[in-house]
Amino acid sequence: MAILDFFRPEGRALLINITLSCGIGFMLFGYDQGVFGGLLSNPSFLARFDNPGVTLQGQIVSTYTLGCILGSIIAIFTGDPLGRVKSVMLGLPHMIIGRIISGLGIGFNTTTIPIWQSETCLKPSLRGRLVAVQLTCLVFGFVLTNWMNFGFTYVTDNEISWRFPLGFQALLAIGTVAFVPFLVESPRWLCLKDRHEEARAVLARLHAKPVDHPDVKETLEIIIETIAEEKADGEIGWREVFHNGRQQTMRRILLGCGANIFQQIGGVNVVAYYLPVVLERSFGFSPRMSLILSAVDSMQWMFWGACTTYVIERFGRKKLMIFGASGCSMCFAVTAIGLSVGNKVSNGVAVAFIFMFYFFFGMSFMTIGFLYPAEINGNRSRNLGQSIAMVTNWVGVYLIVSITPIGIQNLGAHFYIIFGVLNAAFLPFIWYFYVETAGLSLDEIDRVFVLKHAPGSTLSYPQAAEQAKLDLEQERLDINARSDKSAEGSEKLAIDHIEKMA
Repeated sequence: MAILDFFRPEGRALLINITLSCGIGFMLFGYDQGVFGGLLSNPSFLARFDNPGVTLQGQIVSTYTLGCILGSIIAIFTGDPLGRVKSVMLGLPHMIIGRIISGLGIGFNTTTIPIWQSETCLKPSLRGRLVAVQLTCLVFGFVLTNWMNFGFTYVTDNEISWRFPLGFQALLAIGTVAFVPFLVESPRWLCLKDRHEEARAVLARLHAKPVDHPDVKETLEIIIETIAEEKADGEIGWREVFHNGRQQTMRRILLGCGANIFQQIGGVNVVAYYLPVVLERSFGFSPRMSLILSAVDSMQWMFWGACTTYVIERFGRKKLMIFGASGCSMCFAVTAIGLSVGNKVSNGVAVAFIFMFYFFFGMSFMTIGFLYPAEINGNRSRNLGQSIAMVTNWVGVYLIVSITPIGIQNLGAHFYIIFGVLNAAFLPFIWYFYVETAGLSLDEIDRVFVLKHAPGSTLSYPQAAEQAKLDLEQERLDINARSDKSAEGSEKLAIDHIEKMA
């Protein structure tokens, strides 16, 4: 029995296994992000490729993002036909072979994993926390590659010092593959494909209750009704991407894309990909000390990412994004000023604020960039919206990673002020346009947009959120009432039959 339970987990155990599988997938993502930044300080690696210049170095690091962009684009067309689990499985083998193909797999998984996690989490109070756990795993992968790069600095004049870190990522892909076959498909995707009985079975496992339990029936009927309302507007297509309609599809897709723009062009890639290079070329540290400081910095990033699990539902997405943009802007502004002054004290202050960047970013955009598009888009448009958001994400990565070596070399301290200005520019957009999703179920988020933008509506988004909760609660009561009435009818028929037999 214990063996069967292990291979067919239910309830909390099933949710933990899904989160663990998603976490390993994101750990691979983090490892892949960090591995090349350290190798650009590796003499054996540089010598093997004939000491490439800064422009070519930028292309070496950013090449796999082209695969990520392609993977996210392909996910637009495969995510809904294949489902969440098969899309994750499709992305994994590509990660084992080559850099661009690795990027292709990462593109699939960064699109699909947040959706899968969000759609299998039945409690709104846990959704943000579980995605925060995934992103903490991402940073753990980044920590791993930083310390590995440092350790191999002691292996001199040997290509194993860069070949092993590149090959190690295959083990993480295999780790994800080991979990996925024993897990469940998204019940929302199954309902979207009219596979209601399969969805019922999955919900029973997620609830850890029988398939005929009232909680399972209630959850299934709400999902079916929400999808039916969305399908009344017709099949999702490209026309709807550029049109709001009753469901506000374009608005919601743009909000998801915006969260990824804030995440990726706000400067994280300058620090995540190039911190060893930044410390060496802008601050004058030795290659080995640059790697040590980068590894230590990534550890405190992981710590702040873990702390996000305790604040993301308490403070919500919007407040944390405002906090993050304000803090990141300050960090880059002080770094630019410190480097411009150029004395020992000001350089020390600049280093401190580069390190402080991860506090603000780790507590905000790191998680929200992946979480927000997965929850803000409707059932019909969730895969499309998440895929477009991830294309935006990876285009941002490619842009910043490509220009950073050139920017550091040609602009010096002035390069960092660009990111201070960008983060400050994010603030009015977040304040005026973003909708708080914390504490709302995915079905309630759908209702918020319908209620807010209904003809003649004067509701604000917070008022629409309260009304959506009331509407869904009434719907649950109606479902339970119908269920009780049906049970009473069945019981009466049984009694009548017994009396007739008697």
